[in-house]
Amino acid sequence: MNTYDPGKNIKLSSYAARCIENEILMFFRSSKKSAQDISINEPIESDKDGNALTLMDVLASEDNICDNLECKIRAEQLYRFLAVALSPRERQVIELRYGLCNRLPLTQREVADQLHISRSYVSRIEKRALGLLRREFERGKRMQ
Repeated sequence: MNTYDPGKNIKLSSYAARCIENEILMFFRSSKKSAQDISINEPIESDKDGNALTLMDVLASEDNICDNLECKIRAEQLYRFLAVALSPRERQVIELRYGLCNRLPLTQREVADQLHISRSYVSRIEKRALGLLRREFERGKRMQ
């Protein structure tokens, strides 16, 4: 728990599952002469029907590591695009509306009240900012 950072937009359950998996692997590796002596796919016991259970079966979680990694990469891109593609006002509206930077999401009316502008102006700023962010993401896809 000491190393978990909620600012990195990773679910605690995903982070904990990965840490536990790493700790188990480190334990097995430290008790063997080399890392090749243990495999996450090696049978470790049998279930009640006699089928082999592997370490991966025991550690398996519903979270897909690839999906989580993709989500983390997208979140990092989003924060980078917020900084470079948007004006300070646009960035502020998007952060408030979508609950970014450890904030709770606000309605357009709440953002308008907080910034002392009209709700329709918040809507226009939000629409423009989302368009700019979308273009940045599309530009990033073309460059890959």
